[in-house]
Amino acid sequence: MTEIIDGNAVASAIRAELSEAIETLADAGHRPGLATVLMGDDPASQTYVNMKQRDCEEVGIEGTHVDVAGDAPAEELFETIDDLNDDPDVHGYLVQAPVPDHIDYQQVIRRIDPAKDVDGFHPENVGRLVAGDARFRPCTPHGVQKLLEATDVSLEGADVTIVGRSDIVGKPLANLLIQKADDGNATVTVCHSRTENLAAKTRSADVVVAAVGVPELIDGSMIGEDAVVIDVGVNRVDADTEKGYELVGDVDFESTKENARAITPVPGGVGPMTRAMLLYNTVKAASIQTGVDVELP
Repeated sequence: MTEIIDGNAVASAIRAELSEAIETLADAGHRPGLATVLMGDDPASQTYVNMKQRDCEEVGIEGTHVDVAGDAPAEELFETIDDLNDDPDVHGYLVQAPVPDHIDYQQVIRRIDPAKDVDGFHPENVGRLVAGDARFRPCTPHGVQKLLEATDVSLEGADVTIVGRSDIVGKPLANLLIQKADDGNATVTVCHSRTENLAAKTRSADVVVAAVGVPELIDGSMIGEDAVVIDVGVNRVDADTEKGYELVGDVDFESTKENARAITPVPGGVGPMTRAMLLYNTVKAASIQTGVDVELP
């Protein structure tokens, strides 16, 4: 029988362990602090930052939120970033994407102090990850690794196909999985919009990670027997529901689960893990900045 990988349960276990590390820091006089910055009033982004702030409250992290008007000049956002860089009570922070069109998001990322870049997007942190000395692993790729670990998937010599080459998921995950480490040592193929015969690549894989942003692109005919499927996609499609839409992944769940050994659902799979690993990075940042050693899950 196919195992449905419960991201909520794995994330809950990680948050419980992080709570102990947070108390260790607090006992030493350093409660971890995470700030979120939202420029504009995008409803989806507002929902995301609200969820992150609730997560902070749940585990004992000091959460701070800063709103910046969507039509404010770039300098106002940069001044907010500079203030957070200088605030010793904020150990990590993020600027919620997307930002308004008049803002260069790459400039935003470069302005963030790499030691507080808990998204792991700053070029210094990207370079450290590629070099095998990651300060912070990006939240979604790290969450995928934790899900595979919780599912007892051995990556040693395994064939992994990642569908998607984004800077947020595809590229960093590929770099993590090829590294010489207990949660690496895989042989990784990265597919994208120019890949020919995608189905052949996915069918031959022991693990398929779908992170391309195309609703239900991958179906059961594209998955080999006993493969593990991690669906990172979250796509809103029209549906006859009260809201008028439903959320689906990049994988056709119903057909794919017939072949897969294990599969993540959407929602309830990778999403909760992304948020849990943001907390993980915040606690790690606090530990590094204060010099207080903690046990991380």
